[in-house]
Amino acid sequence: MAHSNTSSAEPLVVSTRYGVLGHVELNRPAKINALNLDMLLELNRILKAWAEDPDIHLVLLTGRGSRGFCAGGDIADFHTAVTSGHHQDFVNLLAHEFDTDQLIANYPKPLVSLAHGITMGGGIGLASHAPVRLVTPEARMGMPEAKIGYTPDVGGSHLLANMPGHFGEYFAMTASSFNGADAVYLGFADATVSEEFADDILDHLDEFIGLNAADLAAAIEVMHGVPESHRLELDQGWVDHAFSADVPQEVIERLEQMVHPHAQQAAELISQNSPTSVASAFHAVRAARAENNLRGALDRELRLAEHLMYLPDLAEGIRAQVIDKDRNPQWNPATLANVDQQVLLGLMDPVDS
Repeated sequence: MAHSNTSSAEPLVVSTRYGVLGHVELNRPAKINALNLDMLLELNRILKAWAEDPDIHLVLLTGRGSRGFCAGGDIADFHTAVTSGHHQDFVNLLAHEFDTDQLIANYPKPLVSLAHGITMGGGIGLASHAPVRLVTPEARMGMPEAKIGYTPDVGGSHLLANMPGHFGEYFAMTASSFNGADAVYLGFADATVSEEFADDILDHLDEFIGLNAADLAAAIEVMHGVPESHRLELDQGWVDHAFSADVPQEVIERLEQMVHPHAQQAAELISQNSPTSVASAFHAVRAARAENNLRGALDRELRLAEHLMYLPDLAEGIRAQVIDKDRNPQWNPATLANVDQQVLLGLMDPVDS
């Protein structure tokens, strides 16, 4: 039975029990389930309760509506916070969100996430840290933060760092997306499943109750998986050559020297993003790869967020991409050469207290 809510409006997170299976649904379909503080607190509460409930053996996490699992954090809320002096509200929301991502990553029971449609930013934080990660082929996934003057967060830098080769730097700096069929190759999902399977997932999961997460993921892939894509392997060579450079500026220089059309495209995409964000994303992925620890990545991302939210690019990027939609942000500084990278590098390692 879905839990009740005091107001007449539908709850933002719906929880339903089917015997030993608990189903949690993000329920803000008109906003592609964009996350606000109330949603995160409720999701965290339900997941913690079910983690300790001996009658729940398996948890399923989905997003309502055909447009997507979750478009990420509610960007309009972020804009309000950083333009009205309520920066701490933004930090508090992120801290709650990151704790929820950590809870999902360390969940003591098989927790199955099902990503479909738009699954970006904060949606990745919920879907791609789960013990069992399913995705439909047409899902559109990515960490697009550099487009709005921000940096990959929700443990995204950790996931990006673990992509094959240097695809992590590529996706972080270009802010481009990939589809569900690519997600398994890139390490953002365990199995690609058909739309039909996704539509009837509750019926399908019955046969897997009692399996641990690893066996459950393997069984679903064998019995219900659809072919994943390996098209990105064709790009691995030039991506690794360009994005293995020691500093962000050198990445750009290498791309500009290449004749591969996709390399030229990547250079063009990066040039449209916030130079500060491009540098932050590059260094965050490198630091996350060196450390290879989700909690460390989340803590680093929070330090970067607390820094970037006071810079002009975040408010300007959200204005240009989300509010006015003129797609013409005026970045400050306007070039990578003028970004103070020492400040960003100083935020990569925790300060000894």
